[in-house]
Amino acid sequence: MKKRILSLAAIVLVTVVMNAQTVKQEAKKDANTVGTAVKKGAKATGEGVKDAAKWTGKTAEKGAEATAEGVKDGAKWTGKTAKKGAKATKKGVKDAAKWTGKTAKKGADAVSDAYKDVKDDIKKKD
Repeated sequence: MKKRILSLAAIVLVTVVMNAQTVKQEAKKDANTVGTAVKKGAKATGEGVKDAAKWTGKTAEKGAEATAEGVKDGAKWTGKTAKKGAKATKKGVKDAAKWTGKTAKKGADAVSDAYKDVKDDIKKKD
């Protein structure tokens, strides 16, 4: 009986060791695959950075020209819009003052109600 148990234990031990070796080999393969992928990715990134730098330079030049033109147009538009905005702001401030007063009162009431609810909940838990 002891011999059978020892034999069975030896077989189990050998099987476990073999499986562990297989797992170790698979891990090495996976690590190599990841390393290769990282190297390829780094090379592709380097090329992409070079291309992007060229594109950025060209685009920056185009953008500078467009910005100069846009600034001129924007200055004209801003002057006109500023006048309209000043009128709208005066009206908005008046309306906002009314709305803020009403909303502040509602907010204070809501906070008060919430405080009472929390206070009641705390009393119930104690």
